[in-house]
Amino acid sequence: MGQLILLNMERHSETRRLKWALGISVFYFFAELIAGFLTNSLALLSDAGHMASDIAAMALSLFAFRMASRPATLSSTYGYHRMEILAALFNGLALWLIVGIIFAAAYSRFFDPPVVHSFGMVIVAVIGLLINIVAGIILFGSHLENLNLRGAFLHVVGDAVGSIGAIVAGVIMLTTGWYLADPVISVFIGGLILYSSWTLVAESLSILMQSVPKGIRLEEVQSTIESVDGVAKVHDLHVWAVTSGIYTLSAHAVVENGGEFHQVLNGIEEALKQRFNIEHTTIQLETENREENEFKGF
Repeated sequence: MGQLILLNMERHSETRRLKWALGISVFYFFAELIAGFLTNSLALLSDAGHMASDIAAMALSLFAFRMASRPATLSSTYGYHRMEILAALFNGLALWLIVGIIFAAAYSRFFDPPVVHSFGMVIVAVIGLLINIVAGIILFGSHLENLNLRGAFLHVVGDAVGSIGAIVAGVIMLTTGWYLADPVISVFIGGLILYSSWTLVAESLSILMQSVPKGIRLEEVQSTIESVDGVAKVHDLHVWAVTSGIYTLSAHAVVENGGEFHQVLNGIEEALKQRFNIEHTTIQLETENREENEFKGF
């Protein structure tokens, strides 16, 4: 219960951060989109497209936080915490879609690069970079603990990289007239976005597949339980994450003959909480006599 209270407090702070970042992004998206068409810059239009995905990612993250705060029901006994992971996965896949669009647009420009109004492009890209830096500062910190917020943060970081790329492309075209720089830089931006979003998608799928959470080693969990006084051994051990920061464990623990069940259970729960921050546990206690009888076929 204490873990859920702390989690809800953290989500309230994260929601406030997202709202500020969302407001800034919406304001600049329209400015960058208009500037992209006026300057005929693919780099700016690509950056504006990514900004649109930022807005969608933040809006989805806000929706996921709101859903996750809803209480559990008889049909959804874990509540709606997994909405955060689904939002993170969707944000990662959306980044991949944007990369595909950027690559497709850049491909056609490689063969016939159009004239780009480079000076206006650089000015708009510099403003965009400053906007993304502000949004990144607002979101920075919480993204390390929450996968959903990390998805929104990666969108902002990718957009900042896009703005830097647009600045570089604009300066090259302004000083050399080499308009092929626009699609070249766009492809480079797309590659960086693809690379940065890979971990997000992989971690989201890992949680949805109920894999052992990152940073937890199953053998260490087993040895920790077996080190508790009264525990002979552990089997059928499973550890998974409901969402970022909420871990669940189920296991069968064999209690030494004469061991006090209540004392052993309290020891296991305390050890798991202190060592791995695992508070949600389902532990079936068994006696050594029962295990021996089952082995003999009784």
